[in-house]
Amino acid sequence: QVQLVESGGGLVQPGGSLRLSCVASRSIFSFNVVGWYRQAPGKERELVATFPSGSSTNYADSVKGRFTISRAENTVYLQMNSLKPEDTAVYYCNAVQALPYRSYWGQGTQVTVSS
Repeated sequence: QVQLVESGGGLVQPGGSLRLSCVASRSIFSFNVVGWYRQAPGKERELVATFPSGSSTNYADSVKGRFTISRAENTVYLQMNSLKPEDTAVYYCNAVQALPYRSYWGQGTQVTVSS
């Protein structure tokens, strides 16, 4: 069973930065898709940033130019700069294996942007 463990969330002022980490129990490169999603109170979970295939990246329009996804060995990172109150949410790491199909989720880490 694959485990994903997120860390790095917290309280930050608007304009600040955080770096989230997601450590997997096996190599990140063994998955077909890895990425970050978030869910704000009363809203549906939404995509933030992913590696959809190979080395390409995909970002939600709302975070383009502010967030950067990266990966190394067993870890996926999300560098978040110029944070806004609307970035407040629980952030989840996701990893997808195509064959056989499996989608794994971490437990989430809370990010709160507030003055």
